[in-house]
Amino acid sequence: MTDAGISRLLASAWPGLTVRVEEECPSTNTCLKERLRDLPHGYVLIARRQSAGRGRLGRSFFSPDGTGLYMSVLLRPDLDAGMLTLITPAAAVAVRRAIRDLSGVDADIKWVNDLLIGGRKVCGILTECGFSGGGAAWAVLGIGVNVCPPEGGFPPELRDAAGAVLPDFDPEARWRLANLILRRFFEIYEALPGRAFVREYREANCVIGREVDIICGGVSRPALALDISPDCALLVRYPDGREERICAGEVSLRIRGAGR
Repeated sequence: MTDAGISRLLASAWPGLTVRVEEECPSTNTCLKERLRDLPHGYVLIARRQSAGRGRLGRSFFSPDGTGLYMSVLLRPDLDAGMLTLITPAAAVAVRRAIRDLSGVDADIKWVNDLLIGGRKVCGILTECGFSGGGAAWAVLGIGVNVCPPEGGFPPELRDAAGAVLPDFDPEARWRLANLILRRFFEIYEALPGRAFVREYREANCVIGREVDIICGGVSRPALALDISPDCALLVRYPDGREERICAGEVSLRIRGAGR
């Protein structure tokens, strides 16, 4: 599919979207942030491949050409700053619904920003925000999805942890998935203050009731994941009985015994 055809397909997902497709970006989030000054709400940047894909906490994201979706969306939120932490969970639910629409498979959500199929990561989400005058001036939502298995398989260091939405290569699947994600995300985003999506985010989360490691500042602490709050914070209990509310962006989380 041509870049112009992809742009038309994706722009049709929701009124007001502007879509640009590029062959390569270091990271779509990085490229979009460099250009956002004059770009409108709903501007979407897609790269066919990334040379330096990024995840949370500075992690890399494997981004080969042909089999993955690498997309960033510029938002200019009319929201209280406290609502911004809902963007990533809302996107996780949108991607989950889009994956179901495309493949019929229900993915699990791993708090706060990963989606898993069969215990393997198929999607990572990264939201970055800028502020002005005490409010949010912009948010860049980055979504990376392994849509099909890469030729030759995943690199050795990822083979036990990474998966794909579809079992076989489909050259057009990533564009269909992008259209579905954008449609599903803006449906949720338009009603974000109502938090209707949180129930699905909680029910689809694979961490509740599991032993996890809370990793912060290089220190790992075992805990039991108890629940997810209405604002999508993770509630945990430590072995000494102390309970804590963990907010997105503060920590990394590893499910104990899951190898990730």
